[in-house]
Amino acid sequence: AVVSTQSGHYGRGVTSILHCLDNEMARPQVSIHGCEDGALISRQLPLPAIFKAPIRPDVVHFVHSNISKNHRQAYAVSKEAGHQTSAESWGTGRAVARIPRVRGGGTHRSGQGAYGNMCRSGRMFAPTKTWRKWHRRVNRKMRRYAICSAVAASALPALLMARGHKVDKVAEVPCVVEAGVESFSKTKQAVTLMKAIGAYDDVEKAKESRKVRTGVGKIRNRRHTMRKGPLVIYKEDNGITQAFRNLPGVTLLNVSRLNLLHLAPGGHLGRFCIWTETAFKALGEIYPSDSLPRDMMKNGDLTRIINSDEIQRVVRPVKDQRRPAIKKNPLKNINVMVRLNPYAKIAKRAATLALLKRAKARAVAN
Repeated sequence: AVVSTQSGHYGRGVTSILHCLDNEMARPQVSIHGCEDGALISRQLPLPAIFKAPIRPDVVHFVHSNISKNHRQAYAVSKEAGHQTSAESWGTGRAVARIPRVRGGGTHRSGQGAYGNMCRSGRMFAPTKTWRKWHRRVNRKMRRYAICSAVAASALPALLMARGHKVDKVAEVPCVVEAGVESFSKTKQAVTLMKAIGAYDDVEKAKESRKVRTGVGKIRNRRHTMRKGPLVIYKEDNGITQAFRNLPGVTLLNVSRLNLLHLAPGGHLGRFCIWTETAFKALGEIYPSDSLPRDMMKNGDLTRIINSDEIQRVVRPVKDQRRPAIKKNPLKNINVMVRLNPYAKIAKRAATLALLKRAKARAVAN
């Protein structure tokens, strides 16, 4: 879970990283950055048990896609749309379709089709209603599982880099900063700290990614898009939100109200998190080891387990399954007919000779 990002080596394999509860890479202690100069201080913190939780991208994606629907607002077309005209079908016998047609005369509109979804100025097919099922209920245990997985994934540099975060200059992850950072109230202090711990490159990446949105959303109060930067997690807000809120891409969260939409934006694991010392300590109290989700398998390499000597020694040997022979028609296949009736070969030969004899006789007569 705690891995140096400057060593250039991220452990043994993705399978063992994702599925091993007792992760051998996990160090029992995490270093702390000073809040003044960003240097590592002598004091260390024990690694909370949540960082050893199993990482389940499937659970995270499912929970994220469902809870992200819970802030939608209802929309629908007008109930009268497409029906605000007087129209009636002309019936049969006039060599035109029986769609309702606008009444009256003296204008292009009269006689035009109306109401139907195939008509100009008609209503849409299946008009949308406000009583659609907008929100989704997700089990509390599954929501908790997803948050634990997202927090555990934030401690793997490989996943952080795969997500696009710039953490090359960060000493180690999880990145923990001294508790005094919660008293920062100036953006200048936040920028100095970010540069000192090597996290400002990620802020610059988010700042440079700001672009005008493609599509019609640019005229719907969401004109610009921007990548995600670091996620700062604190326990007490003594001014920290005011200090960090103006940095591009930076999000702030209270450790007692962790939100999956920020821990795994887009349902993708590996958000770069910066923890304050007090928030990091509180993780062990909020998520004790006896309440965390556990792996169904200690080793996720199922192929290696099945092919191991212990398993192969007790399984039955592979049976030689002979494919059933294709049944052939004796009337079309002479070899099959001869097998059924040995006289068939002689009879066919005699018939062929008789045919040749008759053909020869006709040729002589002509």
